[in-house]
Amino acid sequence: MNRKQILLAAGALVFALTLAQSLFVVDQTETAIVVQLGKPVTRALPPGIHAKVPFIQSVTFFDARVLDYDAKRAEILTEDKKAMVVDHYTKWKISDPLLFFQSVRGISGAQARLDDITYAALREALGRHTLIEVVSEKRTEIMEQVVRRSQELLSPYGMTVVDVRIKRTDLPPENERAIFGRMQAERERQAKQYRSEGREEAAKITAQADKERTVLLAEAERQADVIRGQGEALSTKAYAEAYGQAPEFYAFQRSLEAYEAALKDNTRLVLTPGSPFLRYFQ
Repeated sequence: MNRKQILLAAGALVFALTLAQSLFVVDQTETAIVVQLGKPVTRALPPGIHAKVPFIQSVTFFDARVLDYDAKRAEILTEDKKAMVVDHYTKWKISDPLLFFQSVRGISGAQARLDDITYAALREALGRHTLIEVVSEKRTEIMEQVVRRSQELLSPYGMTVVDVRIKRTDLPPENERAIFGRMQAERERQAKQYRSEGREEAAKITAQADKERTVLLAEAERQADVIRGQGEALSTKAYAEAYGQAPEFYAFQRSLEAYEAALKDNTRLVLTPGSPFLRYFQ
């Protein structure tokens, strides 16, 4: 290979390297800015092929998609002075790559701003509501307030907050023990109340049953006395009618019954000879 061919090959190599350093491609999911000596010299470049000054300028790429940031769990105090541990995440995107690069430089700086600002907005919003409102009644409204406030604070950094959501809310361990103790005491109080109400209801039922029993017994006794009286009246009437038909036989029958009842084994009677009790033995 002669000298001329070597120079041509070297020139072609230099040209290829220069061309490679001059052209770059921005993907559909990205944006980019050209930086010269640490300072941006262009605004956000759209997807496509672009050129830059080789070896002097460099390209910084940024993701144009919606990004997720999963924040660390943090403790927040509600309006009713209840401490709760909140685990939340943020969906955000780079709205102005040039401003983003000038303010936070990269993703790590952006995440630090997100951590500070979204936590502050979340703590401020939750601090104006009670624990019940946070976990159930007004969570959607609260998160909308957090998104608006976070957007206001992050827009100067070239960032747009799409959404902020709470993944999970827990109570601190000491609060869990205290709440469990209160729940247990409340359940014991309710159990005592139910037992007391049950004993009171049982006493009422027993008293009512005793009352009904007394009334039933009294009514049965009254009816028995009435029936007994009616029977005795019928019996007296029958005896009277029988006595009227055969007085002497009736007297004899009654005497025999009296002898049977009185004259039993080892019975001693002291009677005068003219006693009317023994007149049928004469």
